[in-house]
Amino acid sequence: MTNEEIRRYFEEEAEDGFRKFTSGLILGSDLILGVRVPKIRALAKRIAKEDWRAYLAGARDDFYEEIMLQGLVIGYAKGEINEMLSWARGFLPKIHDWSVNDAFCSTFKTARKHRPQVWDFLMEYKDSPREFEQRVVAVMLMNHFLTEEYLDRVFDVWNELKNPGYYRKMGVAWGIATAYAKFPPETHEFLLENDLDDETYHMAIRKLLESYRISGEQKEILRNMKRT
Repeated sequence: MTNEEIRRYFEEEAEDGFRKFTSGLILGSDLILGVRVPKIRALAKRIAKEDWRAYLAGARDDFYEEIMLQGLVIGYAKGEINEMLSWARGFLPKIHDWSVNDAFCSTFKTARKHRPQVWDFLMEYKDSPREFEQRVVAVMLMNHFLTEEYLDRVFDVWNELKNPGYYRKMGVAWGIATAYAKFPPETHEFLLENDLDDETYHMAIRKLLESYRISGEQKEILRNMKRT
């Protein structure tokens, strides 16, 4: 598809009410047309089956939906892992909000087939000064590396992500809550001894207390673990 065809598709699918809703939910994002994410995903899947390389090479960055589409195409496209990581490397600086960030991370499922290579790639961004590059690390680890083999290393990396931005902190907190549901004893032990800043730590406790996957007994223990 050409950029003109993509823009026309987005303009036809845009909803003004949804644009206003999304603009209030995703603060600091690029200009928003108001296209629902399932519509963007459908288009991304279509492009991923066509000449997706040509699309990515000339993709526009004018609107939130155009940035989102690129991340989803990279996630859905089939290619050799080093090539896909090269496309991802070019895409990461375009991420300006949590929605694009998290959609890209969840869709990049090829990471599960190539964990060693993707791990090395993510470690390039562990100390990045950019908030959303650190959130990519946090959320990608949550989505694709919560396994017995990688769990301790994931905890170590979450400990080391220090960008002061809210979205980095919430990304780590979300990851901890997800890890707790899958590996309760190990994650509880991590919460007892870690190097997290207080805000990230309390965000994690709050998300755990809000989770439906955590038992009432576990929540009672967690309530007493808040730092003073």
